[in-house]
Amino acid sequence: MKKLSLSILMVVIAIVCFAQPKIEFEQTTYEFGKIKEEGGKVTGRFVFTNVGTEDLVLTNVRPGCGCTAANYSKDPVAPGQKGFIEATYNPYNRPGIFNKNIRVTTNEPQFSDGSNAAPHMIFIKGEVIKRPPTEFEQAGYTKTTGMARFFEASVNKNLMNTEIVQDTFKVRNFWTKPVSYTLDNSRAPFIREVSRSFGQELDPKQEGFIVLEYDATRRADFGQLKDMVIYNTNDSIEPRKQIHYAVNIKEDFSKLTKKQIKNAPVSGYDNTAVEFGDVAKNTNKSMTVKVSNTGKDPLLIRNISASSNYFKVTSDITEIPAGGVATITILYKAPSRLGDQKGTVDVITNDPANPIQIITVHAKTI
Repeated sequence: MKKLSLSILMVVIAIVCFAQPKIEFEQTTYEFGKIKEEGGKVTGRFVFTNVGTEDLVLTNVRPGCGCTAANYSKDPVAPGQKGFIEATYNPYNRPGIFNKNIRVTTNEPQFSDGSNAAPHMIFIKGEVIKRPPTEFEQAGYTKTTGMARFFEASVNKNLMNTEIVQDTFKVRNFWTKPVSYTLDNSRAPFIREVSRSFGQELDPKQEGFIVLEYDATRRADFGQLKDMVIYNTNDSIEPRKQIHYAVNIKEDFSKLTKKQIKNAPVSGYDNTAVEFGDVAKNTNKSMTVKVSNTGKDPLLIRNISASSNYFKVTSDITEIPAGGVATITILYKAPSRLGDQKGTVDVITNDPANPIQIITVHAKTI
């Protein structure tokens, strides 16, 4: 009787052990061969069979890079039945040979703990034949879009608050119709057009230039600033042409008299390395920094900015009298992502000896 019970138990164990899903691919590499860069996306299809004895489920299909996207069988695949995985590749701007992988995990026993087993690997291969250059590329106008383009549409500058500077922007009309340009500087009235090489319209297939002036005296701000103006056009593809300015404006102390320098404000900071310590995720914590003025004239806080969006900065006052103190509050808004968060807070003042004070900030989200 005991021998019979043991035999039955062994049979049951054998059935359980062998009752497993198992994937088997018809091919693990899809060869596209030579494809044209301008030909659009291409898709390879991998077919597999469940050669096991239980339903097979694809638990994760992860392309090896952002240039492939996988579509696959979402429903369980019964024993003896077939499923598929499709891999799509976009060849545009990717000339040359490519070899990309897709990692596949299933409900097979080796993946039961979710970590130890290596995933199944399938591959797509091919060679992208470089497309002929466009007329925009031949002319070097690749940083903007549309039929009428600016050669460059961004400016990076370091300026004194007393400066007024001009920049020349090349434009070209690749269209078969004249293109009109009308400046909209409502967001940045301190940027204005001072001249252009053409009239209201730029003729077809012609190149010209526009000169813009940036007036830092009218900007009346300090530190790292971002500004934008727009040219409205009749371009059928991209009618609004944006021009971006990234400027760092510093205060010009060069014209101060000896008396002004003698009476100038003198800034002091009780802490320039703020440690928040451990902060629970999705909660807030505040720390403060005291700013003193040991000079004679008022200390003006021109600007305060944080390098990270996780830190918010405010000051109780922006004008500190002689012998006075301001309190800068730094608020850390802990994200849901755990780990260290580092950044800086820039404090810009009218202290000619120390106009920019960098305060380092560090917190750990737990």
